[in-house]
Amino acid sequence: MASGTDFPFNIMEVAELLRLNIRRRSGTRVAYADCPICGDRRGKLGLYPEIDTWRCYHCGESGGMLALYGKTHGVGNSQAYQEICEALAVGSPGREYTPKTKAEPVTDVPQVQRASPQDIHRTLTALLALLTLSHTHREHLRAKRGLTDGQIGQFGFRSTPPGHLCRPIAARLIKQGCVVEGVPGFYMAKDGAWTMKFYNRTSGIVIPIRGADGLLQGLQIRLDHPIKKEGDPPEKSGIKYLPFTSTGKPMGVTSGNPIHFVGDSSARVVYVTEGALKADIAHALTGRTFAATVGVNNTMGLDELFSFLRRNGTEEIVEAEDMDKYCNPNVSRGASKVHRLAVENGLQCRRLVWNPNYKGIDDWLLALRRKEMKKKEREQMNFKEMYLNGMCPFDYIDGCADQWRNRPDIGVSAPVFLGLTHEEYEMFRQKPASLKERLDGQRRTQKFRVYQLDFKGIETYPFAFRGIEAMYKAGFEQPPAESYQLVHDGELTHPRDQTEKAVLEHIFSLCNDELPEGYRGHSLSMSDIVELYDGDNRDFFYCDEFKFIPVRFDAERAKLLEEADGDG
Repeated sequence: MASGTDFPFNIMEVAELLRLNIRRRSGTRVAYADCPICGDRRGKLGLYPEIDTWRCYHCGESGGMLALYGKTHGVGNSQAYQEICEALAVGSPGREYTPKTKAEPVTDVPQVQRASPQDIHRTLTALLALLTLSHTHREHLRAKRGLTDGQIGQFGFRSTPPGHLCRPIAARLIKQGCVVEGVPGFYMAKDGAWTMKFYNRTSGIVIPIRGADGLLQGLQIRLDHPIKKEGDPPEKSGIKYLPFTSTGKPMGVTSGNPIHFVGDSSARVVYVTEGALKADIAHALTGRTFAATVGVNNTMGLDELFSFLRRNGTEEIVEAEDMDKYCNPNVSRGASKVHRLAVENGLQCRRLVWNPNYKGIDDWLLALRRKEMKKKEREQMNFKEMYLNGMCPFDYIDGCADQWRNRPDIGVSAPVFLGLTHEEYEMFRQKPASLKERLDGQRRTQKFRVYQLDFKGIETYPFAFRGIEAMYKAGFEQPPAESYQLVHDGELTHPRDQTEKAVLEHIFSLCNDELPEGYRGHSLSMSDIVELYDGDNRDFFYCDEFKFIPVRFDAERAKLLEEADGDG
């Protein structure tokens, strides 16, 4: 119970739920964090656990736990109370909060010192050995995340246990000689028995967090059901990850800000991203070394890690934060911190940019693998399909015909194998020039241009790599052409009967990953503008999440390709 109230949580749990960046502490009496209300990043927000209050010494805002949560998310005290209870799986989130009119005696919640790294490693290793991975979670890691059973076993993923097993498991660990006091996630219940902070409402995949020394530092839970606030739009997924911590519980301890590390601690190049699961997947797909924070701005541990890596032979850090660093100021600040800390430790640092249609580096790498599989499928296209789509010259038909003649295992006729009608096949045999003339009449050339936001000198745009609704919310009725630059002026060949929608999808496919010659930008993605032109006709389309939307666009105000080249 929190001090001075009947809340089933305390201010440090609320701070952890809000993912406040705690910069320093003064014993157990006060902690100083960055303010989520005014945005100050100098640790001016004082948190007072003894009385569960706070005050920002920059903007002057102050209050209790509900006010801290409510002012951060723009909700009232009742709503704040319900959301905190739901997120922390404590109390009764369904009941209304009624402020106390009579003061109650102050009751301290005793916290403990963090156990030694070796004890934490031993206890969490023993805990994982007692847990299993459900079939549903294993299938998610295989089908959605692209991991093999061997990789799943190597990383040690597990499923959270049901709440009623927390006490028996804790007792078994103690019987095995494991230390539980001071291990994140363990605390003492009211009757004096040790237990763990796993709840049925926060069930999910348990993700081990290991340091560069290979020791387990903590655990994280990928929630089966993300925690959403009332009134959140349908597209907002809510909180997906929670730390395994016992902050605020009797004899509990914080999870801290551990840095997950996977790969070679002597690697010349180390990639830094946010999220332990993301780092594990990226490592599995590439074999490269990754470090991951457990929050985009929880970079406190990177300073020590970078110092260690430099002594170990690392020369370069590659910042690989999610691609919303171009539209989310919070992510952008986190990415800048990575760069600053790397430079301060004498390491080179560069930013990794990939196809912005994929938010995380793991999503992008997995998409590349799947595209390779689709590429093999495209290789099975017949000659006519390839020619009408401009994928091969006309004389490619000779090689296809030779392939049919020399492979007795091909169980279809020559016209079917080539994709030709019988009449067209006879034309090929007797007068190939006539067939070419006919096929040329079945296809056409479409000229197009691609415009993309110019980030030179600008850190973020509120609608960068987002759908058209984000552009409207940013106050624009139409794409601001002066913020765009021309990155490609090209053409494609396609079947004459192809619809405008199909042509745009063809352009999207053409301008992704394997970019056409002369293309100067990133892969075509949301917020980009595509122009279809032919003679005096010019049509512009905004690349939305699932389609292209016609827009007005003053292309004359966009930066020309030559200007963009000159800036480079």
